[in-house]
Amino acid sequence: MKYPQEFDAATVSAEITQRSQSFGKLMAMALMTWARTDGGHEAWGPLRRSQSNYVPPSGAGQWSATPPGFAPALLPWWGENRAFVLKGSDACPAPAPPPYSEAGGSPFHKEAEEVWRIANAATQAQRQFALYWADDPGKTPTPAGHWVHIAGDVLKSRNATLADAAQTYALLTLAMNDAFIAAWRSKYRINLLRPVTYVQLFIDSNWTPQLMNTPPFPEYPSGHSVQSAAAAAVLSSVFGANTSFTDNAHNDRGWGPRTFASFNAAAEEAALSRLYAGIHYRSAVIGGQVQGRCVAQRVLALTTRR
Repeated sequence: MKYPQEFDAATVSAEITQRSQSFGKLMAMALMTWARTDGGHEAWGPLRRSQSNYVPPSGAGQWSATPPGFAPALLPWWGENRAFVLKGSDACPAPAPPPYSEAGGSPFHKEAEEVWRIANAATQAQRQFALYWADDPGKTPTPAGHWVHIAGDVLKSRNATLADAAQTYALLTLAMNDAFIAAWRSKYRINLLRPVTYVQLFIDSNWTPQLMNTPPFPEYPSGHSVQSAAAAAVLSSVFGANTSFTDNAHNDRGWGPRTFASFNAAAEEAALSRLYAGIHYRSAVIGGQVQGRCVAQRVLALTTRR
């Protein structure tokens, strides 16, 4: 038993144990049945019921498949999934990006130049940040799993009770789930082209990001920024805004441990890592952080009971 200090063995009979296990299994079945109606399992497939294959809009500034793989759009309907806390996927929209422009000296052109310049001359620290926070699915715990790992380590360091751990994990994962839904809704509504596309067309036709390939979905906002900002806001509320912690999520890969002064400091680094990698404009980072904090505020406004 993992939390023996929280149970009185003398009061836990075989009947109570069996009844508790049965209740847990029934609850899990009910949740899984309900989950099948949220749209998530359909969004993974090539087709969604009553919908045809996704065809991205065309036109100036619109997203198109990116090199080297030119893969089709990933999860174009994820933003239509049912959220847990948000009343709708538009409840926390990302602020509008700078107006699209191909003119040299325009705010949009300057943002693309910044991505190109930083990616070409990234410092060793910036390169490490980009790789540390990439959290590629299949290779790492994923971006969301990274923050769950952080939460687990902090809970362990504080000898948290089972009730405290359950509440923390619930708030954190609710926020990250809804953050990704909100981000994907904004991505496919705004449908902005990636830096590699813009740079190749108007700045440097031979350029591609060197650290990682551009993910196959629209640019704005940065999903890492949305999700990390939401996660940091929740953990800051639970543990304190000035809580320092050690991140052990990538110890097995030789990239840690790393210590951060606060959850917001880690989230800021995670967000900027996408700029350093050459796959997001700065406005996508900033706009994503605004959206993520909005989602977290909605989650933290919940009234929870133990």
